[in-house]
Amino acid sequence: MAAALSLKPRVLVVEDQPDIAELILINLRHGGFQATLAADADAACRAMDETAPEIVLLDWMLPGPRSGLDLARQWRAAPRTRDVPIIMLTARSEEADKLAGLNGGADDYVTKPFSPRELIARIHAVLRRRAPERLASELTAGPLSLDVEQLRVRYRGEERRLGPTEIRLLHCLMRHPERVYSRARLLDEVWGRQAFIEERTVDVHIKRLRHALQDAGDMIETVRGAGYRLTAKRSG
Repeated sequence: MAAALSLKPRVLVVEDQPDIAELILINLRHGGFQATLAADADAACRAMDETAPEIVLLDWMLPGPRSGLDLARQWRAAPRTRDVPIIMLTARSEEADKLAGLNGGADDYVTKPFSPRELIARIHAVLRRRAPERLASELTAGPLSLDVEQLRVRYRGEERRLGPTEIRLLHCLMRHPERVYSRARLLDEVWGRQAFIEERTVDVHIKRLRHALQDAGDMIETVRGAGYRLTAKRSG
């Protein structure tokens, strides 16, 4: 199970220069991230829908009619992508360009050429600011814990064996205990924004998750008409 599953933060790299893209991908993977590459705006939009990244590294200058700045503005305007952090990568170093990038929706702005170590540090800084739970090595909710590195789930110190999808689902719920997740949001987070997966798939895996958690299963609450949440209040 552990070999086939990863809970590492997902990064979408939008970069059309192969040498720069390869350098970024190698350093991301060594730095503990999952990385997906897109070389133009259309590929980037598809990858955003399919992978639901936690953060985007976005080159300003892209082939075709749409620039990285256009994409940043598009994603910031869309409800499903407006909260995804964006780091703009560009050779444009003038103050006016930096302001345009930040005003267009970027969370940070890195000029080329850049140090791979600095880029990784910038990613960590943005994630700590925007989504600190994505860098946690262990998540807890009352007596329930999830070791993100070893993919082990324990309740009151006793291990519970979960399948890969159930671990992803629990990981999503445990990042924000007490938050209500709609079925559509869980599909986005766990499976990616793939339209051919039906929302009832979530109900099936929630049932499996509750069964696998055994006596901790009632920590997963159904919120009628809204979705599901994980709560520590019913853990005894």
